[in-house]
Amino acid sequence: MADYNHQDIKDLEEEILNRMGGRFVNVVDPKKRLSIVTSVAKTINPAISEEEIKEIEKDMSNFSPIEELLADQSIEDIMINNTDNIFVYDTEKGAKMLDIKMDKKELDKFVGKLKLYATSSTSKGNIMDIHLPTKSRVNVVSSPRGYDVTIRNFKNRPMSMIDLINTGELDYDIAARLWLYVDGFRIRPANLLIGGMPAAGKTTLLNAFFSFFRPDTRIITLEDTYEIDISTQDNCVALETNDDLTMKDLVKNVLRMRPDMIIIGEVRGEEANDMMTAMNIGKIVIGTIHASSSRDIVNRLQHQPMNVPPDIIPLIDAIVVLSNLYENKKPVRKVVQISEIAGMESQILLSDLYKIDYKTHKASQSIQNSVTYRDTVARLLGISPTDIIAEERIRAMILEKLNKLGRRDIRSINEIVRDYYDNPDMTLKRLGINNMSPAINV
Repeated sequence: MADYNHQDIKDLEEEILNRMGGRFVNVVDPKKRLSIVTSVAKTINPAISEEEIKEIEKDMSNFSPIEELLADQSIEDIMINNTDNIFVYDTEKGAKMLDIKMDKKELDKFVGKLKLYATSSTSKGNIMDIHLPTKSRVNVVSSPRGYDVTIRNFKNRPMSMIDLINTGELDYDIAARLWLYVDGFRIRPANLLIGGMPAAGKTTLLNAFFSFFRPDTRIITLEDTYEIDISTQDNCVALETNDDLTMKDLVKNVLRMRPDMIIIGEVRGEEANDMMTAMNIGKIVIGTIHASSSRDIVNRLQHQPMNVPPDIIPLIDAIVVLSNLYENKKPVRKVVQISEIAGMESQILLSDLYKIDYKTHKASQSIQNSVTYRDTVARLLGISPTDIIAEERIRAMILEKLNKLGRRDIRSINEIVRDYYDNPDMTLKRLGINNMSPAINV
């Protein structure tokens, strides 16, 4: 073994990190990673031993002092405020400061490890967006003081619709309505926007929708950074923007990919017009948007930088709004408003089907029956609107039964939902929902 002391190894690792930015992108094979480190290390010092290289490579994969935080599923965000302090956002407790810090040398080394996973397409000067092997998303901002790092922690088990019911974000009736919206009895899913301010849970709800999609639906997801879990769908393509490919480019191009459904991670600019064009030619679109109410969403669509003509906004069927509230001094997410767009007169007409009172944190009543969207679907199916109301109740009962049976994760729900689509009577019987028959079988 070469005559290296511990400090020599640390200095050599620092030099290797400086030369290896982006070299671990899409490299999952440990042997390949070791080979890359070996090649760079030997270039710097041909005398280095295999044992020393293995020690360096092992340390490169260690994200201390936040390694445990990355594995903690209750931690949503990790915020490293330069060398000052480290905060986390805990799902149950909210934001809290930790009793750990990094000095400048530790922070530089930590960011060097992050840069191993940075691509040239996502790096822009002093700002980098990085995807870790854990699928966590990292934003790094460099300044004269050092680095500020924000990590959106990836959940190995995305929250399902039943999880959201159990946390109090919504109830079975709302969940069943959302199921009807995203399924549309195959013939006409709803064009749907999910609104809310940052960290309100928009993407979490979007992920939960994947329990309800039919297996033959071709879905294209468009995001600035990958967050949506598409693992339940076989015919699904995930696309991501970069410095040369904007969201507007992706939305325009996706129409050439024969989608049944387009999911836009966030609508924020000129792509809103292309989104409406997709709806106008019969494509179904679900997207998220930063806004605090249904009316706020409509206003944002009509003004800069979106500039959607008011007369085509009624192509959107429904709007769901989420918000962060505090109950018993703890942060909770809630569906606070559900509206359908009922047409246009002097302004866009909104029909509120559900609205929460911010003082009491309770709605005046459960979600009201759909009218505009329900009647559209009833006409297309040639059935009575009351049949749709009955079917919605059955689907609420299915979700309630799954919760009691402990089948709460997205994949387990999706399996039962698929069975229900294929053979509804048999599925209801198997779940123990007796004396009930599906009101609609398509």
